[in-house]
Amino acid sequence: MIMKKNFVRDFLFLPVLLIALFLFISNIFSEKVSYTKDAEVIKSEEKVVPAITPLDKAAYDKKLEEIANNPSPSLPVTKIVKDPQTGVETIVTIEPKPAPLNLWPVKTVYPNGGAILPFKRIVAYYGNLYSTKMGVLGQYPEAEMLERLDAEVKKWEGADPGTPVLPALHYIAVVAQEKAGQDGKHRTRMPNSEIDKVLAIAAKIDAIVFLDIQVGFSTIEEELPRLQKYFKLPNVHLGMDPEFSMKGMDPEFSMKGGIRPGKVVGTFDAADINFAAEYLEKIVKENNLSPKVLVVHRYTQKMVTNYDKITPLPEVQIVMHMDGWGTMPKKIGTYNQFIYPEPVQFTGFKLFYKNDVFTPGTVLMTPEEVLKLRPKPVYIQYQ
Repeated sequence: MIMKKNFVRDFLFLPVLLIALFLFISNIFSEKVSYTKDAEVIKSEEKVVPAITPLDKAAYDKKLEEIANNPSPSLPVTKIVKDPQTGVETIVTIEPKPAPLNLWPVKTVYPNGGAILPFKRIVAYYGNLYSTKMGVLGQYPEAEMLERLDAEVKKWEGADPGTPVLPALHYIAVVAQEKAGQDGKHRTRMPNSEIDKVLAIAAKIDAIVFLDIQVGFSTIEEELPRLQKYFKLPNVHLGMDPEFSMKGMDPEFSMKGGIRPGKVVGTFDAADINFAAEYLEKIVKENNLSPKVLVVHRYTQKMVTNYDKITPLPEVQIVMHMDGWGTMPKKIGTYNQFIYPEPVQFTGFKLFYKNDVFTPGTVLMTPEEVLKLRPKPVYIQYQ
């Protein structure tokens, strides 16, 4: 009887023992599970992080000098001077006048490794998928739009073979509007589904994406966090438009028929731009990303205040973008008046397919003409 009980006990205990042994062995081998495929070992616990190439400071400095486009220093000249009394001729060396101090390149922090600028030039199409009037990005069917962008990329590659071109889609993700809206802030936030469409289109041509923010009576502090998940992506960068920032203006006055976005040019202060840069900096650090590019639109003096307090960071490269339209002399004048004399880090230049050629007899500026600017823009936007 006792033997029978022991047998039953052992019989019932055996499966438990086998299960425990199986779990123990599985635990040992599951700590490092790997398999070989095409001579490549893939480990389940190893997270693949894109390698970021360290910055070549010498190459960076050399490229900055190149895009500064400063004139060559004047050399001493010699001439023969004849004494009016003796008739004796002597050779005289005339030293050139001291050259004015060059404002470019800007002396600021080095970017982290993987920085796009100044090693590549960004050529972007701007607009919104809902509108055919806000820019070329939404004006044409997708295939035609990409074909046109590719044609512009090739023009820039031909004009400056030493600088690779990176295509971009610059999408207005927060759109200023005339109507106040439910919260009275005169801006409409695009749905994530539309942003996702732009990302999908960009992926087809290995383009980067800019999400542009027109705050209206909102603030950059309020709008940026709503797009955080997109800025965590390595190929998504930021644009902010002072023109539609009604900073310091009373929204109640606007709702009563007063000043609204589009009726008067708005403004951003260095504090707003620095907030955006520091916000991106945190995302870059937390997600081990290469530097973000921050594009700030500008075509008047008051659009950006306290420019000298704008602080580029190793994680964020700042582009002051000449956003004005008109004939070539007018555009060059705006660039020389508001972009060149207030250096921050890099510059951009916008070309309008329609507005730049309103005046009869005018044509769109060519890449070769834009490259004559001081400094040479590294961000080009077409609208």
